[in-house]
Amino acid sequence: MFSRNNNILKVLPIITVVLLNVLNAQELHKKAAIEDRVNDLIVRMTLSEKIGQMQQSQMRGNKDNLRNAVRNGLIGSFLNAGDLEDKLEFQKIAVEESRLGIPLIYGRDVIHGYKTVFPIPLGQAATWHPELVETAASVAAAEASEAGIHWTFAPMVDISRDPRWGRIAESCGEDPLLASKMGAAMVRGFQGKSLADQNTIAACAKHYAGYGAAESGKDYNTTWIPERLLRDVYLVPFKGCVDAGTATLMSAFNDLNGIPASGNEFTLKTVLRDEWNFNGYVVSDWASITEMIAHGFAADEYEAAFKAAKSGVNMEMVTRSYANNLEKLVEDRKISEEWIDELVKGILRIKFKLGLFDNPFRLVTDNPETLSDKFRETAKKISVESLVLLQNNNMLPLADNIKTLAVIGPLADDAESQLGTWVPDGNPEDAVTPLAALREYAGNKINVLYSRGMETTRTKSKDGFDDAVETAERADAVIMFCGEDALLSGESHSRAYINLPGVQTDLIKAVARTGKPIALIIMAGRPLTFGEIKDDVNSILFAWHPGIMGGPAVVDVLFGKASPSGKLPVSFPRTVGQVPIYYSHKNTGRPPSEDQLGIEPGTPEDPKGFVSYFLDVDYTPAYPFGYGLSYTDFEYSDLKLSKHEIKMGDSLEISVTVSNTGSYAGEEVVQLYVRDLVGSVTRPVKELKSFKRINLLPGESKEVKFVLNTDDLKFWDINMNYTAEPGDFKLWVGGSSDAELETMFELE
Repeated sequence: MFSRNNNILKVLPIITVVLLNVLNAQELHKKAAIEDRVNDLIVRMTLSEKIGQMQQSQMRGNKDNLRNAVRNGLIGSFLNAGDLEDKLEFQKIAVEESRLGIPLIYGRDVIHGYKTVFPIPLGQAATWHPELVETAASVAAAEASEAGIHWTFAPMVDISRDPRWGRIAESCGEDPLLASKMGAAMVRGFQGKSLADQNTIAACAKHYAGYGAAESGKDYNTTWIPERLLRDVYLVPFKGCVDAGTATLMSAFNDLNGIPASGNEFTLKTVLRDEWNFNGYVVSDWASITEMIAHGFAADEYEAAFKAAKSGVNMEMVTRSYANNLEKLVEDRKISEEWIDELVKGILRIKFKLGLFDNPFRLVTDNPETLSDKFRETAKKISVESLVLLQNNNMLPLADNIKTLAVIGPLADDAESQLGTWVPDGNPEDAVTPLAALREYAGNKINVLYSRGMETTRTKSKDGFDDAVETAERADAVIMFCGEDALLSGESHSRAYINLPGVQTDLIKAVARTGKPIALIIMAGRPLTFGEIKDDVNSILFAWHPGIMGGPAVVDVLFGKASPSGKLPVSFPRTVGQVPIYYSHKNTGRPPSEDQLGIEPGTPEDPKGFVSYFLDVDYTPAYPFGYGLSYTDFEYSDLKLSKHEIKMGDSLEISVTVSNTGSYAGEEVVQLYVRDLVGSVTRPVKELKSFKRINLLPGESKEVKFVLNTDDLKFWDINMNYTAEPGDFKLWVGGSSDAELETMFELE
C-alpha cells in the first residue's frame, strides 16, 4: 500500500505538468481564436465602421439619431448609457440591425463601488491590504455587471503628492509601490479570472500619465516630470496595472512636458505598446483630444484627431474629432488605414474577451446580490481597516461606564458626504451614518445626544454653537464629526487652503472649553491641516469618506470591537506651505538636522544654519507616510539579514520580530524601506520596498520575513538604463516611514 501511494506521489508531478500544459494550450488556443476572429472581422469592416468603433458617445439628445448611428455602425461604445432598458434596446439594435452585428460596450464610473459604496480609493489605500481591496472591486464588478455595465473607468493610479488637488481622493496616494499594489488588486477584482465571466467588468487604469503632478494642485494643470522621475515614480503603478492584465487605459487631460497626454507618442506608443506590449485599448478622457486645441498643441479638430490617433488613442470619449476627421486623414494619407486597423483591433479584442459577441446581453439575473448583507459586510470590513488613528490620549476605546454621549458636528449624520466623490450610482439612503450606528449600538445602555453645530462643513455662521456646547455639557464624553463634505473633493475641486473649512475650528474649540473629553473623527477626501486643534481634543481618528458602512465601522472602532489598523498612504503636512511634502524626497546638499525640529507653524525661529528648511514650521510632516496608531503597542526587535553582501541577481532574506506588548489584539502593517546611499544619480532618502499585514494577540510575537531581490533595487540610471548599482544600502523595518530599526547591506 505504501509503495503504491509512493508511486502515485512520483507520478503526480508528471500529471500536474501535463494538466498545466493542456490548460496552457487551451488558453493559447483561446487567445488564438480571439485573434482569428478579430482579424476575420476587421477585413470585413468598412473604414466608416472602423471609425465607428472608435467613437464613445453619451446616451443624451435625440435618441432616434443615436439609434440610427448604432444601426449604421457609427458608435462602438456608450458611457452614461441610461437605464437597463436603454442598454438592452441599443445593444439589440447593434447586434441585430447593424451590418456586422458588433456589440456595444457600456462604460461607467464605478470608482469605489456601484451600489455598495466603499471608502474612497485613498481610504482603501490606507488599509494597506491589497487582497481586501481586490474583494471590494469584485463586489463592485458583480453589482455593475447586473446593471448591464461592461467596463469601469477605474482604477485611478496617479501618484498624488499635493493634497490641494481634489482628485487625490481617487488616488492610492504618494508611493509608487503602494499605488501599484492597490491598482493591480483593483484590476484583478474588477476583471476576475476571466473577462468573459458574467460578474466581471473591464478595468481602465487612469489617467495615463502624470496627471497627479498638476502644478499647484489645480486640476487639468500643466505637469513637468523629467523622464527619469516619470519612469521611477509616475509610470510604476500603470506598469503594475498592465502586468495585472488591465483591459484598457485612459489618456489624461494634462500637458506632460509640453505634450498633452492624449497626443503623447512617447507614453502611448514607446512605453505602453513597444516596451510594455500592451494590446488592449486606450480611451481618451472626456474631450481630452479636442482640448489639445486649447493647449495650443493642435490648430483644429483635424490636427487633434491626427495627433491622438497617431499616438495610439483607440477610442474618443464624447467629442467627435475622430468621427469627423479620421476618414479625411486617411484620404489625405496622414494616417494609414492599416494603423486604423490596429487601433480598432484593440477595441474588438476586448469585446471578444468580454464575451460580448457570444453573449451581448451578459447580465447576472439569477442571483442578484446588489447591496446584500455579504457585500455590506465587506464594505464594513474595508471601512474599519481604512480608519487611521492619528492621536489617542487615553480616551479610545470608549469606556463601558459612559452613560451619556454627545455627538456633535456637521458630518455625524450626513449620508451623502459619507459616500464621497464619484458615486454616480450610490444612494445616500443605503448608508448607515455614524449617528444612526451609535444610536443602534447604544440602545438603552447609553443616552446619545446630538447637535449638528453647523449646517455643513463650509458654514460660516456660529448660530449652532450654543446648542452644541450645551449638548456637550450634559454628556460624559463627546464625539465630534468634522472635515469636508463630499462636494469639496474630486474632479475640479482643488483647494488653496486645506484646513478644516467653515468655522469648524471655532466649533471644536468652543466644545473643548467645556472640559469634556473629545474624540474627533475627521471625514475628508484629502489630507487636511488641523494642528491648531490637536491639543483641544483627546483623540483624532481619520475616516476619509468611508462609504455606506462607515457609521458601523466607526462605532466598532470607538467602542473597541475593532482596533484601528489603517496606515497613511500619503504624508499629512503641518501647513499648506509645506506642499509638496512626501517621504521619498531627495536629501539635498544641505539637509536640515534634528536640532531644527519642533518649530510651530507661523512662528519664525532664529536661523541655525544655511540648510533646506522653513524658518516658521518644522520641516517634518504632521503625520508621516505609513503612520497609524493602534489601541495596542507593537515592539520591533531582532532585525536580521541572511547576509550583508549580495551579488547582482541575488536575493536577501530579512526577518524581524514584532511583538504585541499592549492589552488589545491588533493588526500591524510591517513596512520595509531601503535607501541606496550613492548612485550615478541622486536617490531618495527612503523607498518602500515591501509590506505585510499581521494579526497579533496581546503578548504574542511573530517573526515577519521579507525577500528583497536586486531587481527591487533597480532605477533609471544616469544613462537611462534600468539597473541596480553596486554600493551600500540602508534598510529599515517598522510601522511607518519613520521606522527606526535599521541595518546595512552591500550590493557587490
